[in-house]
Amino acid sequence: MKQHSPEQLKELKSAARSMYQAMLTLDSPAEVRQFLLDLCTPAELEAMVDRWWVANLLTEGRSYRDISDITGVSVTTVGRVARFMSQGEGGYQIALERMQKDKP
Repeated sequence: MKQHSPEQLKELKSAARSMYQAMLTLDSPAEVRQFLLDLCTPAELEAMVDRWWVANLLTEGRSYRDISDITGVSVTTVGRVARFMSQGEGGYQIALERMQKDKP
């Protein structure tokens, strides 16, 4: 990660909050897709989609090797997602639970 001055860190936190608020204004998956395609490089977006795919497969109880074979991501990445699912900020769990609740 880049090194930031204290003033830049303050502004960066404000910009991050603004981005989170902007995401909350989006009304549909299509709008979120448009926003992310503008915001991220193709590689960044692919990495995020890979991690989300891995998170879903982990909730199914699949092995790291199985998930790596299915998705093409490294076992290290699978482990990283699993670690953040159990020791992160809880974002994966919130989203996964809400997605499960919204299924017909």
